[in-house]
Amino acid sequence: SEEILGRALKDFTDRDSVVLATKVNGPMRSDINAGGLSRKAIMTEIDHSLRRLGTDYVDLYQIHRFDSRTPVEETMEALHDVVKSGKVRYIGASSMYTWQFAKMQYAADTHGWTRFISMQNHYNLLHREEEREMLPFCIDQGVGVIPWSPLARGRLTRPWDTVSARSETDEFGQSLYQDSDFAIVERVTQVAERLALSAAQVALAWVMQQPGITSPIVGVTKPQHLVDAIAAVDVKLSTQDLTLLEDPYTPRAVAGFR
Repeated sequence: SEEILGRALKDFTDRDSVVLATKVNGPMRSDINAGGLSRKAIMTEIDHSLRRLGTDYVDLYQIHRFDSRTPVEETMEALHDVVKSGKVRYIGASSMYTWQFAKMQYAADTHGWTRFISMQNHYNLLHREEEREMLPFCIDQGVGVIPWSPLARGRLTRPWDTVSARSETDEFGQSLYQDSDFAIVERVTQVAERLALSAAQVALAWVMQQPGITSPIVGVTKPQHLVDAIAAVDVKLSTQDLTLLEDPYTPRAVAGFR
């Protein structure tokens, strides 16, 4: 994906007009040091990402998950060093417990290293556990929130019992949601029909109206997906609609960290 994106940036746009983000942590090679957030892994993987992207810097370099095997001081100092080297403009984090995120920010503050400026977390109408601690923490700390899976891997865009190629093969997604969520999906459909919107527009608008949210991360495989994402920016749900969408939610264990 980095190679494809790199070619697109070269052929269709001016690099400096784009905010380019990528991640580190997942193993991209068979080398024993390829994954994780050790100093060696971070220093090596940023160079590989830059080569694949065909650029000499990325705007936002995000750690994909918390690495319990590596001291947070080692990780944060390495991330600070790639920022100081000019290869990275800002750093961000993704799905982890709030205490883990706070621990990493504290290490940066204590040593005068670069802090995370964004949190990419799992947040949508079917999974709102980030409202307990992560969202309030990010608001307090001035950290931007860019949720992944705002459409619950497509579940919020279609009737609950719809069978699709993704629903049949998405084992990870099956572990995130539960059958009782169908009530929320039905409410999304009701609101969408009444407002003459698509279900995707309603679900995205809900995310964007929540406190602390900077922007949801959307995936596009069809032109209509992009149309829905753009249109959702101008949708303002009423207090009554927000309540209607939120009432069926039932708390559950935090999910999406693996």
